[in-house]
Amino acid sequence: MPSQIICNVTSRETRVALVENRQITELFIERKADQGIVGNIYKGVVSKVLPGMQVAFVDIGLDKAGFLYVSDVDQNHGTHLSNYLSATGHAGEPGEEVQIEREEAHTNGHASIEELLTEGQEIMVQASKDPMGSKGARITTYISLPGRYLVYMPTINQIGVSRRIESEEEKLRLKETLTRIRVSGAGYIIRTAAEGKTAEELKADVEYLDKLWRSIRHRFDAAPAPSVVYRDLSIILRSIRDLFTGAVAEALIDDRAAHEEAVMFCRSYLPDVADRINLYTGPEPVFTKFGIELDIERALGRRVWLKSGGYIVIDQTEALTAIDVNTGKFVGTRDQEETIVKTNLEAVQEIVYQLRLRNIGGLIIIDFIDMERPENKEKVYAALEQALKNDRSRTNILKISELGLVEMTRKRSRDSLSRIQTTVCPYCEGRGRIKSATTTLYEVYREIRRAAAELDPGSRELTVTVAPEVAELMFEEESQYLAGLEKDLDIQIVAQADPKLHQERFTVAPSRENVIK
Repeated sequence: MPSQIICNVTSRETRVALVENRQITELFIERKADQGIVGNIYKGVVSKVLPGMQVAFVDIGLDKAGFLYVSDVDQNHGTHLSNYLSATGHAGEPGEEVQIEREEAHTNGHASIEELLTEGQEIMVQASKDPMGSKGARITTYISLPGRYLVYMPTINQIGVSRRIESEEEKLRLKETLTRIRVSGAGYIIRTAAEGKTAEELKADVEYLDKLWRSIRHRFDAAPAPSVVYRDLSIILRSIRDLFTGAVAEALIDDRAAHEEAVMFCRSYLPDVADRINLYTGPEPVFTKFGIELDIERALGRRVWLKSGGYIVIDQTEALTAIDVNTGKFVGTRDQEETIVKTNLEAVQEIVYQLRLRNIGGLIIIDFIDMERPENKEKVYAALEQALKNDRSRTNILKISELGLVEMTRKRSRDSLSRIQTTVCPYCEGRGRIKSATTTLYEVYREIRRAAAELDPGSRELTVTVAPEVAELMFEEESQYLAGLEKDLDIQIVAQADPKLHQERFTVAPSRENVIK
C-alpha cells in the first residue's frame, strides 16, 4: 500500500516518520535544543593545524571546533568526483552509489595539511557529520547543495548519476539533458528521483541551486568569522524533498504553521506534490493514531521477538553493534536445520527493519544460528542482501563465515535512535550490570579493616553507611561475621542504611567523617 510521511511538531521537538505498509521504517528527530547541523555552511577560522595527524581544527562558532581532514580540503577544481564523494559523504541520498562521467578531470598530487591551511585563515566549510559525543562536527570544503532531482557541486566539473537508475538509456538521456542545461564549470549528481523527469523539471532544479549558491557566496563575503552563512532546510522540508517519491501518497503534518510552510515550499519548488501535503486535525495525537509511538518504544528494547517465537538481541557498544539470533519458543518441524533456516530468514527481515528504524551505523556483527548446509547459508545471505537494497544508507556486507557470523557496515549519517532517546544509566554507567550486594559488602569489610588500622587509640568507633540491599545482607546473613569483625579489630561498628545510596557506593569513616567510596 502507498507510503506516508507523518510529521509530529511540538514547541521543543519535531519528529518525522516514513511509514511503509503501515509500519514505520525510518524515524527522524530534531530537537530545538540540539538541532543537527549537517548541510550547514559556515565561514570558519582555522584555529589549529596538526601536521602529524594531517588534520585541522576550524572554529565555526560552535562549542567544539570542527575537524577537517586533509582529504576533505578542496585543493583545486580539478578534483575527481570520487574524491569529492568520499570527502562529503554525499551521493545524492543516503546509500546512493554514483556512476561517474569523467570529463575535464585530472589526477592531483596530494598536498599536506600545512601546505593548504594556516592558522587564522578564513575558509568556507560545510558540516558533513554532526558532533557526536566528545567529537566536534566533521567538516569539508567540498560544498554540495542537494535539490529535488540533483545535487549541485559548485567546485567540481563532473557529472555523476545514481546507480539506482537501472536503465542505461535513461542514464544516458539524463546525462545528455543535464549537459545542455548545466551551469558551466559546475558539477552535478543526478538523483534517483530524476528518473523520467523532463528537461524543464531538471532546468528548474539547476536554476534554483545556482541561485542558492550565488546567495551563499554573497553572504559569505559579507559575514564575520566565525558564523553560519547557510542553514539547511528544516527536517520536515528535507523529508518532503528527499522522501516524497511516487510511492508516497501524502505527507501528514499536525501543526498548522509547519503545514503552511511546507505547502508554500512545495508550491514554489515541488508543485507536483503540494496538493498532497495535508494538515492532521484529529483529536488523537498523530503518532498514536498510526501506532508509531508503540514502534518507537519497541525500537528502544534490547530484545525483539519474531512472529514465529524466535527473537533477536541487539547490543550497541562504542566499537560495534552485535545482533544475536535465537530460536526462542519456535520449535518448528522435526527437521532442526529447517527450523533454523526459517528463524534466520525471518530474522533477516527484522534485522534490516531495526537497522533502519534505529539508524544503527558503523560496524555490525550478526550472529545467525549455525547452519550446516552451505546452500542454506547462501540462502540467508541472499535474503539479507536483497533486504538491504531498500535501505537508503550505504551498506557493505561480507559472506557468512564458518562461525555463522556476518560482518557488515552501514553508513553512519546521524545519531542512532538509542543515542537520541536514551542516556547512559547512572547506576551501571553503561555496563548493563552492577556489583551484587554481596560483592559490595565484602568491599565494605575490606575498607573497615583498612580504616580500623588508622583509628586513634582513644576513638575506636566507625560509622558504616550502605545501600538498603547491602544493609539487609549485613544485618541478617552476615551478622555473625560483623560481630566477629568488631571483636577481632577491637572496634565498634555503627551500621546504617541510606535509601538514596547506590548499591555499589558506601562510606566507612570515624564518626561524623563520612567519605563516599
